[in-house]
Amino acid sequence: MDKRLVEPADLFRLKFITEAELSPDGERAAYTVTHVDSEKDKEYSAIWMLTLATGEMRQFTSGTARDGSPRWSPDGKQIAFLSTRNEKPQLYVIPVDGGEARAVTSLKQGVGSPAAWSPDGKQIAFTTVPTEEPRDPGKPYRVTRHVYRVDGVNYVDDAAQSLYVLDLEAKDAKPRRLTDDKLMNSNPQWSPDGKSILFAAALEPDTHKAFFGKMKLVDLESGALRTLAEDWGSINSASWHPDGKRIVFTGTPHGKAIGSKTDMWVLDPAGGDPVCRTAGLKVGVDGGLQPDMPLGSPPPKIRFTPDGEWAYGRVQTGGTIHIYKVALDGEETCVPLVTGERAVLLQSAGADKLLFLVSDLNHPIDLYSANLDGTNERQLTCINDEWLNSVKLPQVERLLFPGSDGVQVEGWILLPPEGEAPYPTTLNIHGGPHSAFGHMFHFDSQMLCGAGYAVLMVNHRASLGYGDEFSTAIKGDWGNLDYHDLMAGVDTAIAQGYADPDRLGVFGISGGGNLSCWIVANNRRFKAAVPENPVTNWVSMYGVSDISAWFAVEEMGGHPYEIPEVYARCSPITNAHTCTTPTLLIQGEFDWRCPAEQSEQFYTMLKAHGCVVEMLRLPNSPHAGSIGGDPVIRRAQNEALLGWMNRYVLGKVDTPAAS
Repeated sequence: MDKRLVEPADLFRLKFITEAELSPDGERAAYTVTHVDSEKDKEYSAIWMLTLATGEMRQFTSGTARDGSPRWSPDGKQIAFLSTRNEKPQLYVIPVDGGEARAVTSLKQGVGSPAAWSPDGKQIAFTTVPTEEPRDPGKPYRVTRHVYRVDGVNYVDDAAQSLYVLDLEAKDAKPRRLTDDKLMNSNPQWSPDGKSILFAAALEPDTHKAFFGKMKLVDLESGALRTLAEDWGSINSASWHPDGKRIVFTGTPHGKAIGSKTDMWVLDPAGGDPVCRTAGLKVGVDGGLQPDMPLGSPPPKIRFTPDGEWAYGRVQTGGTIHIYKVALDGEETCVPLVTGERAVLLQSAGADKLLFLVSDLNHPIDLYSANLDGTNERQLTCINDEWLNSVKLPQVERLLFPGSDGVQVEGWILLPPEGEAPYPTTLNIHGGPHSAFGHMFHFDSQMLCGAGYAVLMVNHRASLGYGDEFSTAIKGDWGNLDYHDLMAGVDTAIAQGYADPDRLGVFGISGGGNLSCWIVANNRRFKAAVPENPVTNWVSMYGVSDISAWFAVEEMGGHPYEIPEVYARCSPITNAHTCTTPTLLIQGEFDWRCPAEQSEQFYTMLKAHGCVVEMLRLPNSPHAGSIGGDPVIRRAQNEALLGWMNRYVLGKVDTPAAS
């Protein structure tokens, strides 16, 4: 079969697995697959069932809505899941071996979290907005919270989740409310004895550090609530140890510089200080790579070996993610189990096997299993093989080069399957900035390679996966080492004959949008720029972002009135008046992380000084809407990015510059 080049429409020919969970007996897996109906221009998801011994798979739910978050009952006979089949997400329960799904909630504001089964399978814990009716957005509204509006959530008072328990066996039972605190409560987990529930609580109303999650316990008999490790630091995920006497969690204590690694800790819920179990691991746990495809959140539960002596961790090293096991007692020990030049995302662990997702730069997500020691690895799904066999994929080359201070920097260049070097080249910059690129599928890069561009991806200073010295190096100094690392990557790609120095473009989202703006405000070598949802002015960012005063202070090193010179020096807006690079700003209008005024300031400055500039507005789109949002948003971003590069890098004047 003749293969063709990747094109923008291919994004909606792909399917994506977003999560998976093993049955209690380890014989089956339930997983969620998303797809886009091109005629309706809507995305749907369905739960699929896989029998591991035979490889037999079947679609388990209809896929005519957004069905997801499957959770097995303790006896393995039922699955609880979330579905939008009646508009708002509600909890449903369906027998595994046949029968119709039945709704167990019908809440006007819907359900906010996946189900958590009680150990005896008789109850389910979940979260929802406690008010019966939503606030009328047309009426005046007073805010009092430090952080009152959050990206992807909007106004916190309208979305704060309370914890509930529902008795599945009692006739006409009503959910019982367990919390009343105006917090964003999530991830409920029953204690092994069924007497209490551990959950995460965030968005406290009286602090700008509202995103620092806390661990809380509620006693189901008395209703008493208490916070564990009060004011300890930032907690990412937490789970009961199977013995019910310990809690294992991942997080970073207060006092560490922003960008520092996350470690795994063990805590006695009865009292005492958390004990770190990964202090000697240079890169920590819970790292992640930036994709450009729908990808579910990391599983909220930490998984354990059957004997309870080890916990599994997700460890990012450079551009890879691997599965490790971490000893919970005795000498600190971290053992890699499933590795390779790829991203391996643990989903579930059973008595004799691991279940995980795998991706790399040329392959979207598929589902795999392995023995508990990482041996006998099997690929269980091939959901995009038809597409993969029909297109020409880029060649991937790893680059290692010194930054301006001699520190080694890692990057990759994707070379187009047709054409001759040196290629027109786009520099794709990741967000965060404490994130990374690597062996994770990125559709924007595939699309650009299909159009004849090489795509350069660099893990500049501040990227995770290289140790704290590397990831914390730009505090109070944005636009220096990070910028020079990127330019060193471009110079390396040119020196090795891959990139054409006269045909360069640059783009990126969030922190990548910030650096795209920084580059064109301080450099004339690029022919086109497409910053998306950027930070351009740190002073106003301090006042309008949902991460607001906390993030700006941590990154800059103080408040704007304390160090105005740092805020000015690190802001692309300061030199924006000198920009001559044709620039297309892409901006989500419901982005509260890097709100629209950040793009608007840069746009106005470029317009006022005669630079070619346009702005594509994405209605109702949050910060990452072009990655996992509505198809209309993702399509507009793809077409606008490619159109702008074609027009100004290649000089194709008949190419639409934006959607």
